[in-house]
Parts: sequence; C-alpha cells; structure tokens
Amino acid sequence: MAKLSPESLTKIFSLQRRLIELIAEIKITEFNLFEQYGETEETLPELEQMQNCLERLTNPYSRLYTLTLRIAEYYPIAPSAILELLDETIEQAEISVDVVEASLSETKKTGVYHD
Repeated sequence: MAKLSPESLTKIFSLQRRLIELIAEIKITEFNLFEQYGETEETLPELEQMQNCLERLTNPYSRLYTLTLRIAEYYPIAPSAILELLDETIEQAEISVDVVEASLSETKKTGVYHD
C-alpha cells in the first residue's frame, strides 16, 4: 500500500470538507432562492449559477476521493503520474472553492436573494 504523508492527507481531507460544506451551502441557497421567489426570469440566472457552482465542486470532490483511494491501493509506491494528478486536482479544487465562495457571496448580496 502506498502511503501519503500525514500532511497530504490532512490537506486532502480538509479540502474535501470545504467542498462538501460548500456543496451543502449551495443547495441551501438554491432551495431558499427557489422557495422565496420561485423560478422566474429574475431568479433563473442565480439558480443556473448555483447549479454551475455545484458541478464545479462535485467534480473535484469525486476526483480527490478516487485518487486518494487509488494511491492507497498501489504497492509499494504510487506512480509519479498519479501523484502529479493528485497535486493538480488539489490545486484546481482550491481554485474552484475560491471561485464558488465568491459567486455564492455575490448571489447572496443581490437584491433577489437575502439569507
């Protein structure tokens, strides 16, 4: 079994937690927006944006899970290509989190939706 360093695992699990918490926040925001205003011409862009944000976070969450599992299954060490892919996935996930947090904040600031 290939092992990741404790620091790497902490980073991965912390990032997965941020991703899942944001996914939940997006679904809550989407639900509240829909419940308060319905699907109108005015809310449609925000509802679509929430769906885009959801996809933007779901993909890296799944990749992190899959790559971490695959690395654990390698023996004695994981190939450098898969470790590089993990590093790229972490970097992309961190960027996605930042972008989605900004988008979510902007949606909540608009006149259409208030938390």
